[in-house]
Amino acid sequence: MRRFLRLLARPELGALVAAVVIFGFFLAVAPSFRSFAAFSTVLYQSSTIGIVAVGVGLLMIGGEFDLSAGVITISAGLVNSMFCWYLGVNLWAGAALSLAFCLLVGFLNGWLVMRTGIPSFLVTLGTFFVLQGANLGVTKLVTGSVSSRDISAIDGFTSLRAVFAWSFALGAATVWITVLWWALFVALAAWTLQRARAGNWIYAVGGAADSARAVGVPVVRTKIALFMTVSFLGWFVGMHLLYRFNTLQAGNGVGNEFLYIIAAVVGGTLLTGGFGNAFGVAIGAFIFGTTSLGIVYAGWDPNWFKAFLGVMLLLAVLVNTYVKRLSSSAPAAAAPAAGPPTPVPAASGKEGGRD
Repeated sequence: MRRFLRLLARPELGALVAAVVIFGFFLAVAPSFRSFAAFSTVLYQSSTIGIVAVGVGLLMIGGEFDLSAGVITISAGLVNSMFCWYLGVNLWAGAALSLAFCLLVGFLNGWLVMRTGIPSFLVTLGTFFVLQGANLGVTKLVTGSVSSRDISAIDGFTSLRAVFAWSFALGAATVWITVLWWALFVALAAWTLQRARAGNWIYAVGGAADSARAVGVPVVRTKIALFMTVSFLGWFVGMHLLYRFNTLQAGNGVGNEFLYIIAAVVGGTLLTGGFGNAFGVAIGAFIFGTTSLGIVYAGWDPNWFKAFLGVMLLLAVLVNTYVKRLSSSAPAAAAPAAGPPTPVPAASGKEGGRD
């Protein structure tokens, strides 16, 4: 009985069951969905959402939101592209500048949230509009249109494409490197949450920030680091988009922030923070990829996809609330599923006192 309760209290259990049911459903109704080529396409679609969703999930476990996570992927690519195209410098220099820019945005988001006390929803909503406007305005100012120039002839393109947008054939399927990067980021996030002191801090600041601060957890630094993690992963996806397609539309990326949040929530992450894990977020992203492409392979109207997302989100919230109550009623059995039960103090009392 104890083992059964522990299994039921795992955040990702509901998402895993849903993923199996949805995948099996599309296998049954869409014959073209049954090929390995289709499966590799699903994995690619899932990875482009799942990479950023990992960071968003960690941030939500830490009790915060980032509504700029979608548009910053385009900002990252535009900074790299326009800087190098306009000045004629190596694309590696632009990629480094773009990374610095994204990390600065993440730092400012976290710093403003922690130092002003303004909810992260409002702070990052402001960042969202700033980046969206800047993407369109600056791109049109530099290039004369709302799309960046083709960068495939600039030095460094081939090597950067090998890092961010390489692919290889596996039979009749094409496997993109983003799938491998996604798996790596999920594994790293899972290890951090379950094995590292930083993971204990993330659960602590999301569940009870004041109590965590009282025992020496660096709350401010932890949350700022989470915002910067989201921005880093947004930069990573932005680099993939740029080096796969050579050019970017400045208006893209809007709305993806909700897909990241939905993937996290469907994967068992609570909107209130302090509960969830990386594998659940990955399963949520896989459900997104399966559904978005399964509808196409089945020959249905793709407009139904948004309706499905809404239903899935509502059901996920209900299931997550039930799982959280179940884990609270049997804390001894369920605690390892959601995360460490008690915060680990910081290395020094002085560090915790500053936060």
